[in-house]
Amino acid sequence: MPDEDRKRAAHRALVDRLLNGDGRASAQDRARAFHNNGLTPPLDALIAKVADSPAQVAASDLAAAKTSGRTEDQVFELVVCAAVGKSTRLYEAGLTALAEAMLKEGPGHAT
Repeated sequence: MPDEDRKRAAHRALVDRLLNGDGRASAQDRARAFHNNGLTPPLDALIAKVADSPAQVAASDLAAAKTSGRTEDQVFELVVCAAVGKSTRLYEAGLTALAEAMLKEGPGHAT
């Protein structure tokens, strides 16, 4: 198996494990965090920051998220899902852009 195929397979396995594997947070909440969509306050604010401006996440954001009734372990899982979700969207966008660029170049062009 070529390296790129192994990397994509590993990435798919990671996403599958996060979304469908055992966890402290519900699979529904993990999917919502992964897609940065559908969580209720105050979790939605933390997840949006993790996805869009992670350097801005503060201890107060984590403390507020814990008032949602989730445990620290659940909040941690949701943060991981949000980060992997954002990186997945960026990864897929990069692969799409690369494929489009290769199509424009046509066959026979060396990179």
